[in-house]
Amino acid sequence: MIIVTGASGQLGRLVIARLLKTVPAAQIVAAVRDVAKVADLAAQGVQVRRADYADPASLDAAFQGAAKVLLISSSELGQRGPQHRNVVDAAVRAKAGLLAYTSVLHADTSPLALAAEHRETEAAVRASGLPYTLLRNGWYVENYTGGLGAALAHGALAGGAGEGRISAAARADYADAAAAVLASAGPVQQVYELAGDQAFTLGELAAEVSRQSGKQIPFHNLPQQDYREMLVSVGLPAPLADLIADSDAQAAKGALYDGSGTLGKLIGHPTISLADAVKAAL
Repeated sequence: MIIVTGASGQLGRLVIARLLKTVPAAQIVAAVRDVAKVADLAAQGVQVRRADYADPASLDAAFQGAAKVLLISSSELGQRGPQHRNVVDAAVRAKAGLLAYTSVLHADTSPLALAAEHRETEAAVRASGLPYTLLRNGWYVENYTGGLGAALAHGALAGGAGEGRISAAARADYADAAAAVLASAGPVQQVYELAGDQAFTLGELAAEVSRQSGKQIPFHNLPQQDYREMLVSVGLPAPLADLIADSDAQAAKGALYDGSGTLGKLIGHPTISLADAVKAAL
């Protein structure tokens, strides 16, 4: 069985969609907190099991027969450490043949504030004794294109990444990578640094939005604190605003850049281009 945790989320759903192209549905388990949210997957023959990162008993039940487990990182900032340890421990009890984890780009050296919980989880994965793969995902291009409607409405794109180049890829590209590892019949690497083929600055993103929309959309670079306050003012919770503002500030120093091309090689096709990412969002 291939167990995909967090399977009702955006990434999890994409991973399962990719797996269904090469793996029989009956060999895939969608492990989710709310089984009602994946009734459509059950209708396709995917096994659906309840699994709550905070409930070890539910994880033991969900991981029965696990050959491979994909731990998709929790969305609960500040709780990822204990939640992820529960999943790792359950995978150990299930004697999984592979434990894969969606980490963050260059987790071992990343200055991003969000990298700390990923490093903690990576340590737990390594200590588990299980064969493992760390899928160190770079930035999702959707992190930026998801806000283009607001940029168009306000006539400017705001951020704090300065001239930092960002090697972003589509969520679908990262899902392809996870599915490739999970469906592999052979050995896989222990660590993959995954990032988009085409790095861009936020100024280049604004220029592409301007080109495609026909509206002049400048990029306004803000100091970290000013950007954080702007994010809070539009309704983001303070902890999330802190995280985003920190990530942009570190991106300005190169923290979200990777030129290895590893992701495109792993998935067998180029990652999304900036032009296509903008086109999909507009």
